[in-house]
Amino acid sequence: MPDKKSSQTNRRDFIKAAGAASAVGALVLPKVHAAEKNIDTIQVALVGCGGRGTGAAAQALAVTNAKTKLVAMADVFETKMRGSHTAITQKYEDTPDKVDVPKERQFIGFDAYKDAMDALNPGDIVILATPLAFRWVHYQYAIDKGIHVFMEKPLIADGPSAKRMFALAKKADEKNIKSAVGLMVRHCRGRQELHKRIQDGEIGDIIAMRAYRMHGPTASGFSKPKPADKSEVMFQIERFHSFIWASGGLFNDFYIHQIDETSWMKNSWPVKAQATGGRHYRGEYIDQNFDSYSVEYTYDDGTKLFFKGRTMPGCYNNMSSVVHGSKGSAIVSASGHTPGKVRIFSGQKQDRKQVTWAYPQPEQNPYQLEWDDLVDAIINDKPYNEVPRGVEASLVGSMGRMAAHTGQEITFDQMLNCPQEFAPNVDKMTAGGPAPVTSDADGKYPIPMPGINKENEYIV
Repeated sequence: MPDKKSSQTNRRDFIKAAGAASAVGALVLPKVHAAEKNIDTIQVALVGCGGRGTGAAAQALAVTNAKTKLVAMADVFETKMRGSHTAITQKYEDTPDKVDVPKERQFIGFDAYKDAMDALNPGDIVILATPLAFRWVHYQYAIDKGIHVFMEKPLIADGPSAKRMFALAKKADEKNIKSAVGLMVRHCRGRQELHKRIQDGEIGDIIAMRAYRMHGPTASGFSKPKPADKSEVMFQIERFHSFIWASGGLFNDFYIHQIDETSWMKNSWPVKAQATGGRHYRGEYIDQNFDSYSVEYTYDDGTKLFFKGRTMPGCYNNMSSVVHGSKGSAIVSASGHTPGKVRIFSGQKQDRKQVTWAYPQPEQNPYQLEWDDLVDAIINDKPYNEVPRGVEASLVGSMGRMAAHTGQEITFDQMLNCPQEFAPNVDKMTAGGPAPVTSDADGKYPIPMPGINKENEYIV
């Protein structure tokens, strides 16, 4: 078994960046779960060998409620494949039977995801950790193969993709396929206890919530012009945070956690959003992101969530979530995702004198708990599908992003039914193109223009 330290690994701490793959299969297999395979090991395949995928694979191998083994990997970048394989192999050097991915099961290319999943049996698990544009394509193939799925968030960046994922989630349920989504905070035992206490009325009626993610620029979020020797498609996949089609931009990819965890405490999704945002000190950067966002989300009872996001150097940093109630308040995230250090206060100042409850420290790692919960559902054949909720969280993120990018008030239904699809032919994508967006003569890509482009986030 892995040592205690390995079980606490944060998958975001592995090598940075991500790869991608695409296309769709059509093989139909019967309902499956681990017990039907009559073997004692659940095999795992990794599709997308960037930092998130590498960390998720390490978490999959660290579960204690079943034997797991990594047997296949896929990416479009060979360098990411090598780095990921080396990192996982080194992590499990004391338990080498955990990693069995010889060269012949290290697949490179846009169809590599098929080869990786073909190496599995029905009832095994595939990790989908490519940029989100490819999520529905890979999920479709996993369902057709009868393979359980762990997929990274966010799941979609536009309405058409959301509708596809909702439909695929129903198909997964029909085939008894377990589907997990990397919104790990939902698996944090401290946040689960806080949620129960809030629902039981411990802080009274929720009257407002605040959430923040403010820090410096990210490696692939701020990008300089494409090198001449690299194709548009490969450049955009490599720099996926810079492109809305690939990630939903920094907004969707990073801010989804704070938006999801506060909405969970509210037991509701916002129905509309209005927002502002802007670009500052851009210099040579060619990405499509704003670097500051301020969103007012409104729930159906009028309650507000005020979210602020910023990726600028030299500024005040904050990564937290807070709920204010009529009888008190609560911290959902004190600073980052883990440990949550959740607390309840008798008032709104949230000083030590007002603390009425705090979850005991140290906390279990939610990155590991989400894997423990998925594997438990597989081996005990429990209903398990986080995809609909993951799509809804991604839609709410997209709703706030679109409100900022267009300068309009955007409702949940408008976001779901917005016809703009950022990567309509992603299932046919090749390294040579065409790419979903192209640069101008200065190497810069279409950017949002609030108040000018009111219907679409950018014009291709």
